[in-house]
Amino acid sequence: MEAETNFSQIFPPIFDGESYDPWAVRMEAYLEALDLWEVVEDDYDVSALPDNPTVVQIKIHKEKKIKKAKAKRCLFACVSQNIFTRIMTLKSAKTIWDYLKEEYAGDERI
Repeated sequence: MEAETNFSQIFPPIFDGESYDPWAVRMEAYLEALDLWEVVEDDYDVSALPDNPTVVQIKIHKEKKIKKAKAKRCLFACVSQNIFTRIMTLKSAKTIWDYLKEEYAGDERI
């Protein structure tokens, strides 16, 4: 099946400050496909590991930290340089998403 495309080869939509609403829909779908949307939607905390953690606890802890970092990196990579300079100090994917929504959602000129 040579016609199949590996999803990681599909480029994410880039937001340049215009047409936020269509970008947000595409970006949400992109993050869902990467299993990262829950990080943006829920912004869960990664609690510290207990003393003498089990292998399972260590694995889950690491996966949660990695997902948070990937979601943030993905959002940083999916905006123009101009937008990036506005969000680069934000600490979580949820904070970035909320900022972009507040700044640009529904602000389309008809």
